[in-house]
Amino acid sequence: MTKNKHPRTSWRIRPLLASVAIAAGVGTLSLSGPTYAAEFTVYKSPWCGCCSKWIDHLKASGHTVSTQDIESLDTVKKMAGVPEHLQSCHTAMVDGYVIEGHVPSKDIERLLAERPKAKGLAVPGMPAGSPGMEGGAPDKYDVMLFNPDGSSDVFARY
Repeated sequence: MTKNKHPRTSWRIRPLLASVAIAAGVGTLSLSGPTYAAEFTVYKSPWCGCCSKWIDHLKASGHTVSTQDIESLDTVKKMAGVPEHLQSCHTAMVDGYVIEGHVPSKDIERLLAERPKAKGLAVPGMPAGSPGMEGGAPDKYDVMLFNPDGSSDVFARY
């Protein structure tokens, strides 16, 4: 094992940071019928069941998903440029965009079709009724389109 040049970055996180950087700029997008089938890389806690349910939601929509289980997502979120006020429980990369939290697949598909100049989409927190958070009375929530400078606008409302 090589000596860590950055003492605050553990040896387990360093390879992850490289994969986040690569995933943020690389992705596959293919047109298949009325929706896009995309390849996602999802960074999540190994103990979070709602993240796995959101991944199932993506797969049910025809997308391919690979996962990276890590204990602390703070470094991933920082490297991906997710503003603190928009953070949630998992972070995904798809075709050059960042997807934070329980974003519905139809909104991701719209993002990939329209290709706005933005960093990505986020559903802050973990609202009931969002994909992966089903059950109970659903909360009203917004899907936010966020930019590299941290500004954001409402992309969809539920």
